[in-house]
Amino acid sequence: MINKLTFAIFFLVAFSLKGTAQEIKWVSMEEAIALQEKEPKKIIMDVYTVWCGPCKMLDKNTFGNADVIDYINTNYYAVKFNGEGNATVNYKDKTFGNPNYDPAKANRRNSAHEFARFLRINAYPTMVFFDEQANYITPVTGYLKPQQLELYLKLFKNDKHKDMKTQEQFNDYYKAFKPSFKE
Repeated sequence: MINKLTFAIFFLVAFSLKGTAQEIKWVSMEEAIALQEKEPKKIIMDVYTVWCGPCKMLDKNTFGNADVIDYINTNYYAVKFNGEGNATVNYKDKTFGNPNYDPAKANRRNSAHEFARFLRINAYPTMVFFDEQANYITPVTGYLKPQQLELYLKLFKNDKHKDMKTQEQFNDYYKAFKPSFKE
C-alpha cells in the first residue's frame, strides 16, 4: 500500500513539474549591458506599469508563451522596467531616477520615470529594442499577441530593419512574414 501511495505521489509530482513553464530570464538594464560585453545580443525591454491592464495581459498571454520565452531567452537579453517605478537606471554614463515618485501611489498611477521619458515612452506597455551595444533602436507600443511580437523579435534580431527606409518596405515585410509561434 505504501509503495503504491509513494508511486502515486511521485507520479503526480513528476507530472506537475513536467508542465511547469519556463520563464523569460528578466534582468536589469545594467545586467543586460554587462552580459552584452561577454556575449553580444540585442535587448528587449518591457516597459510596464503596475496599474496597466494590457501590461498584465502581455505578461500572461505573450511573455508566458513557450515560443516567445524560448526565442527571447535564446536571442535577447530581456529587461523588465516599471515606467513609473522608483528604480535607479544607469545607461550610457547617465543615471536616471524618479524624483517625483510617491510611495503612497506605489500600486496606482505615479510619476513617469526619467528613463521612460528619455526613451520617449508615452503609452504602456511599450517594448523597446536595443542593439548589441545597447544603442536604442525603436519602441513598439501596445499589447501584442505572440505571433505579432514574433514579427518584431525576428525583424530586429536579423537586422532586417536596417534595410527598411520606407513604410512601404515594412508593409512588404509584414505581408510576407510567416509566423511560426503558436498562439
